[in-house]
Formats: sequence, C-alpha cells, structure tokens
Amino acid sequence: MRTAAVHVAAGSMLLTALAAAPAGAGTDAAPLAAELRGTVVAAARAADRGIDFGACPAAQQLPGTVRCGTVRVPLDYARPDGAQLELAVSRVRATGKDPDDGRRGVPRQGSLVHNPGGPGADGTYFPMMGALPEWKRIAAAYDLVGYAPRGVGRSAPLSCADPETFQEAPTDAPAHPSAGHKRERIERAKAQARGCAERTGDSLRHFHSLNNARDLDVLRAALGENRLTFLGSSYGTYLGALYATLFPSHVRRMVFDAAVNPAPEQVWYRNNLDQSAAFEDRWADFRAWAARHHDVYGLGDDARAVQASYEKARTRLAKEPAGGKVGPEQLQAALLRAAYYDDLWPHRARALSAYLKGDPGPLVEQAQTYPEAAAEAENARAVYLAVECNDAPWPADWAVWDRDNTRLARRAPFETWANVWTNLPCAYWEGPRQRPLDVRAGRGELPPTLILAAERDAAAPYDGALELHRRLAGSALVTERDAGSHGIAGGPNACVNGHLEAYLLRGRVPGRHASCAPHPEPEPGPRTRPVERPGPR
Repeated sequence: MRTAAVHVAAGSMLLTALAAAPAGAGTDAAPLAAELRGTVVAAARAADRGIDFGACPAAQQLPGTVRCGTVRVPLDYARPDGAQLELAVSRVRATGKDPDDGRRGVPRQGSLVHNPGGPGADGTYFPMMGALPEWKRIAAAYDLVGYAPRGVGRSAPLSCADPETFQEAPTDAPAHPSAGHKRERIERAKAQARGCAERTGDSLRHFHSLNNARDLDVLRAALGENRLTFLGSSYGTYLGALYATLFPSHVRRMVFDAAVNPAPEQVWYRNNLDQSAAFEDRWADFRAWAARHHDVYGLGDDARAVQASYEKARTRLAKEPAGGKVGPEQLQAALLRAAYYDDLWPHRARALSAYLKGDPGPLVEQAQTYPEAAAEAENARAVYLAVECNDAPWPADWAVWDRDNTRLARRAPFETWANVWTNLPCAYWEGPRQRPLDVRAGRGELPPTLILAAERDAAAPYDGALELHRRLAGSALVTERDAGSHGIAGGPNACVNGHLEAYLLRGRVPGRHASCAPHPEPEPGPRTRPVERPGPR
C-alpha cells in the first residue's frame, strides 16, 4: 500500500513541477522537463526506500556517533530506470539538548544537508562539526547530514589517471612561462582530458552540476524531508543556487557560504580569471601581515621585501628541490592554501623563514604531497574536471587562454598560470557540454535565503555574492568586512555565527545587507631573533 501511495504522490508532484518550468530554463525547458520527470520518479522511489543508516566503513575512521548509508540516484535522469549510482551519506542525529542547559529539550527541525564544495570534496565528515562549540546549537535542532556527491569517494568514484602515477615530481612554476613551458603544459592537459574519457567512458558526460542538484533532491526525499534545509560552501553555493532555481517549492532554508558567481557567462572560464585576480590581492594581504611580523619571521619589513624572500626561495627550489620533494610549484601551492585560510599564515611564514635560514624540514612537511593520499587527491581532481568541463562551453582555442592570461599575469602573477594549468583540460574535453542555467528567483518564489561572504575572499571573489544576492529575490547578505577566509559559517566570527544561528534556528534574516567586523588576524608563531631582510627593498 505504501508503494502505491508514493507513486500517486509522485504523479501529483510531476504535474505540479511541469506546470512551472524552472525560472532559468529558457530555451532548454524541453530537455530539462524530461530530466525533471526522472527526478520526480527517483525522488519518489527514494522516499519509499529511505536510507538504512548503520555503522560507517572503518576506513573512514568516523566516530561511532556518525551513522552511514547510501541513496540510489540515476546516472542519467532522462532514463530513471537505467543505470544507477549509490551516493554515500552520513548523519548524526540532532542532540535535542540546549548547549547552555543540557536539561532543556530543543525541538528537532529536520535535516541540515551540507555540500563542502570543490567540486570534488567529500562531505561525509560534516556531521562531526556538531561537536564544536560554534555548531552545538545548530546540532541540537538538526540532524547533521553529509554526503559524497556523484563521483566522489565511495559514491561511484571517478578516475582520470592511475593514482600511483598521479603524484608529480618537484616542478617549476614560472609566473611568466616560456613558449616551451606552455607547450609542455598543453600536452599534459590533453593527456588529462584523454585519461578522463578513456577511464570513464560514455558515463562521464553525466557528471555535472545540474545532475548534482537533482541528486540533492533525491537525497532530500530519501531523508524523509518535504523541503530541504541546505548549507552550501564555495562550489556548494552554485549547487544550491541551481537547486533553488530547479526546485524552488522544495526549499525550506538555504545558506550560501562563500558564494561563487552564478551568472551563466561566468561559468566557469571567466570565474577563474576573476579568481586569479582576487588571489593577487589576498597574497598581498599575507605579505603585509608577514612584514608586520618581521621581528618574528625575518621575511622583510614591507610587502615588497616579503615578495623578494618568496622569489629567493623559488629560485633556490628550482635549482635544488627541498628534500627532493618540494619545487617552486609545490611552494606556490602551499602558499595558495594560506590565501584561502588566514589561520595558516603563521605556519607558512615560519616554514618559509626556516627554509631561507637553512632548515627545509617545515617547508617539506607542509608543501610535499603524500603517496598515501594519492588516490583521494586523484579522485578529487577527476571530479573537479568532470563537473567544471561538462558544465559549460570553454574556449577551445589556446590563443584565447594565452591572450587573456598573459594580460592578467602582468598584474596578477601569483596564481594566474597555476589556475590555467588546473583548468586547461577543459579546452580539450570530449563530449557534449551543458548550458549553464540562468539562476534566479523572483519575489515570493523562495523563502528567505542567507548569503555569507568575506569581503576579500579570493577563491570566491565578493562580486559573486553580490551577483547571487541580486538574482535571488528575498535573500539577505551578511558580509565580513576586510577579511578573506574562504567560508565563514561556524568560524571564528561571533557576529557571522549569530546571523547563521538566527536563520537556521528561527528563520530570521537581517535586512537585505548586514555586515560584521573582521575576525582578529592570526597571532605570529614563536619569536626568533630578527634577521636582515633579504633582497632589494
């Protein structure tokens, strides 16, 4: 009897859904309608089946409070009876305890589903956040639910290369590469694109953001939720924006943390250009901070001097990699991570300082790649390429990439060419591409949503939050001023966390735009005797 009831409900949902095509469907409404029908069928089956939560795989080393299960989704939503994928899901039940008074009960508000971004990041570790003080009130009211999106981790994992050969030897990373270096990188990008096609086959074309959004609706149904409460971080905000456009009536509450620009013309080539420009500003923030603590690190007493220290290290590493493992590219990647999160600044500055004084140990520890993590890193890279390359058309002419990035590198050399090499396989990608959806919601189409953004976030430049705010009527934007950490929900800023709690626990949003003072800058590490600032002023 339950199955019959589910399919009656599915028919009703289908009629309702097809009556109102997604706001951004445009001329793509017909193919979207076929996949919408498949989503409704898959969601109905998932609601009937539910998720059988049990012990998590030992390899994940999750605590016993976290329970794991799977949900089935179609590989191709236009063929919901065809091949299926199983997505890994994790959950910690709501504690129901007031963190200020454990004797008082807190009403359960359902499931809070999180996507950590990437694309390619595994979200199954998210439920452990409930143990942190910043999350305890939210964890009291919500089941915290994480999952691995299609292709990630245990969710039908993608691969584009043999993980044993994935880890690269120490490599150079010139800020202004020669023609020969560019030719080498082009060949490597072509090989990566070929590897993805050869190792995955025809199914590769079904790994993209629109299907990720459809998977999210099936997960909602499997959890027994009529409407979704969702927290998306970084790329997860684009996924959430697509979901809100495709399934507006299924949204309960939605948080966009570190919003990427969802404008169709930005996805993804132009977003990467903007990102490279923003990383230059964030790299300047790190150098200015290190200069203020010259007495600790000895890297220079102004930002230009710190840059000279960095260049000195790059030159030395190009001649002799540190520990035989860290070359200029690995150094740049380690410092790029510090541009994401300022709590890494003391660690990176200390490692760079130690290396220049003759001790490569801290730099090798922080910047090297580890063979035991090769499979996970290769999988994340494969999913990143599959999703971004499938999501939208990319320039197929190398001359376009070369022109745009040569020009950009003149004023933003720190990250520009590294970003090119990361994304260049998309120029040589095989198979059809999706057309980016015109993300938007008119007044009254969505309940209030909350956007969180750091003003100097480089990985998700602030213009993206402003654009998403314009596109989603009724959304509220909370800005952490003069700060640049990538993702601020549940972080060190009590003002931001107050807005997050007010929204998730009580449905309250601030006015259209609220702001918070920045969280404190990190304190420097142990002091050492000041040294002469290397290089020219």
